[in-house]
Amino acid sequence: MDHSRPLWEFHVLDFPTSEATATVAIRMHHSLGDGVSLLSLLIACTRSAADPARLPELPPAPRRASPVYARQRPPLSAGLVAFALWLWSYVLLAWHTLVDVACFVATAWFLRDQRTPFMAASEGVEFRRKRFVHRTLSLDDVKFVKNAMKCTVNDVLIGVTNAGLSRYYFRKTSDTNNERKKSQNIRVRSALLVNIRRTPGLHALAEMMDSIKNNRAKWGNLIGYMILPFHIAMHDDPLEYIRQGKRTAQRKKASLEAVFTYWSGNLIVKLFGMKAAAALCYGMFTNTTMSFSSMVGPAEKVEFYGHPIVYIAPSVYGHPHALTIHYQSYTNSIKLVLAVDDAQFPDSHQLLDDFAESLRLIRQAASTR
Repeated sequence: MDHSRPLWEFHVLDFPTSEATATVAIRMHHSLGDGVSLLSLLIACTRSAADPARLPELPPAPRRASPVYARQRPPLSAGLVAFALWLWSYVLLAWHTLVDVACFVATAWFLRDQRTPFMAASEGVEFRRKRFVHRTLSLDDVKFVKNAMKCTVNDVLIGVTNAGLSRYYFRKTSDTNNERKKSQNIRVRSALLVNIRRTPGLHALAEMMDSIKNNRAKWGNLIGYMILPFHIAMHDDPLEYIRQGKRTAQRKKASLEAVFTYWSGNLIVKLFGMKAAAALCYGMFTNTTMSFSSMVGPAEKVEFYGHPIVYIAPSVYGHPHALTIHYQSYTNSIKLVLAVDDAQFPDSHQLLDDFAESLRLIRQAASTR
């Protein structure tokens, strides 16, 4: 790394595309902050297109009185059974955390995903050329499925990813074995980076940039790692992908895996140094198939110093994965962004088509329930 140069670059591509009259490509080193931190700072620099004097509105945060994995303690009037179930939920939390941590450690050392078209074909993929492709999906369609299936937006996105990867896999491999198509024995795992900080809000971030005074707004890297499985199978009912995604998400919510990996990573850095932590992280990325993430953007149109923003498409490169999947919401749309190894995925636009078609079929199935 050249320390004489800044850790960020702004490139203005002043020519029209099918979506915008110009494009700004911002490249930042990950040491500056995690994705949520950097995106929040970027959004704090924008203003509402409807009222340039104010900051943009974000979707309302989930109303939780406690962490997502916690269970509200039942009142004494609920009885002994309810209290026992409440205690049992924490026993399950401890067990799930133990299992997930053991799986994470094994993955960092030796437990490698099976070979699929999504797995890096050879070593050194982090140094090869990456191509970034994106497709706009309807957030209204995602919310329709969410309401129909009584789940969350992230559950739907995991389900759509299951479906899109499955369509691509069975076309790419020409696998005609019907038993294997429905067995769900083909699994790929993703490295999921989880933000574990409390988001201070756009006003606090804007004040942080406008004032030299210290406030409650913090930025930087405050993330834990989680291994998220995806299931490759062909289902007659497209909604089965959503059910599977919901089960996967609920299982991961009942675990402290991300918190453990964050604090253990800090401990390893203090005890053994940065190289030891980097080796552990590299092993986890090398032995999993891909990276996956999703982030929430403004709920209304925004502008950046008078320039209207049409879409936001963040991604990342430099890690040993041939495929990175990212979802970014903005107003009533979701931008699906793929970062792919150009040599391994020459048909990356076909993979985008598979995701879009999967969402269409799932939306269609949800409307007939």
